[in-house]
Amino acid sequence: GVAAVTLATFVVTLAAAMGLLLWPQPPARTIGLGPFTAQVFIDPLSITLLLLVSFLAAVVSRYSVNYLAGEPRQGRFAKWLAVTAGSVLVLILSGNLLLFTLAWVATSLSLHQLLTFYGDRSAARAAAQKKFVISRLGDACMVGALVLTWRSFGTWEFSKLFSLAEAMRASETPSESLGGISILLVCSALLKSAQFPFHSWLPDTMEAPTPVSALMHAGIINAGGFLVVRLSPLIASSPAALNALALIGAFTALFASVVMLTQTSVKRSLAYSTIAQMGFMMLQCGLGAFALAVLHLVAHSLYKAHAFLSSGSIVAMSRSAWVPAGR
Repeated sequence: GVAAVTLATFVVTLAAAMGLLLWPQPPARTIGLGPFTAQVFIDPLSITLLLLVSFLAAVVSRYSVNYLAGEPRQGRFAKWLAVTAGSVLVLILSGNLLLFTLAWVATSLSLHQLLTFYGDRSAARAAAQKKFVISRLGDACMVGALVLTWRSFGTWEFSKLFSLAEAMRASETPSESLGGISILLVCSALLKSAQFPFHSWLPDTMEAPTPVSALMHAGIINAGGFLVVRLSPLIASSPAALNALALIGAFTALFASVVMLTQTSVKRSLAYSTIAQMGFMMLQCGLGAFALAVLHLVAHSLYKAHAFLSSGSIVAMSRSAWVPAGR
């Protein structure tokens, strides 16, 4: 089943990481046959995130086997869980902006299928639709950055884009197109990471099954932070983009932390905690502390996955304790 596949993916990723430590490879590599080729970007950031996402996918998929046992649509859930995890892995390995954008959109669309697992719940459908609209805004920003990048530089390859951005900084020649690209990328990251004022969809998605919440809060919500860190050579060239990240992230962190204290539902409280943590991560990126943001991302992912899976188990135990004897 999907639990075995995700576990095998984690083992393969772990072996690949060990191999890369022993035999370093160039950051950008092209793989494929004939016209079906794609460039992958392998560096410490991608290896770290590959290990993290594959491990979380293995844990969440194994948890969902027991959590959803007996559900009539468990097979559909497992299928979309695998597609979502695979999309995130492709996003991490992307070596050019086109593949990155395609994986970015695929991650959002496959997550939408998981959020509508309980299609008979009106609250779940409403939350999924709100998230769908906000995600499409983020996708529009990504596509805009994609088009502007091609028109400005004639390439989507990260290695070439980073070299061009570094050359512009060294020559101190300002580029309006690079500033526009950075702003669009930052907007997409802020929308993906549920930053103020587009944060309300995240607490509303608590109607989804607990494994979905764990995967979303521990993995997918971090895609915005990963976007900023991966494309930091481009974004760091725009002071306006960095200032926007710092200001919006700081306000969101403060705002969501206060709101979290007022919540009576465990899962909604954890959701506002995630919004606040994403705000801290955006603040770190805005201040240029990209390495610290990666450390924050990994620590928050592991903590939040454990928190959601534990809360799901406690809620299930509490419900079973209230079932009258003999029923």
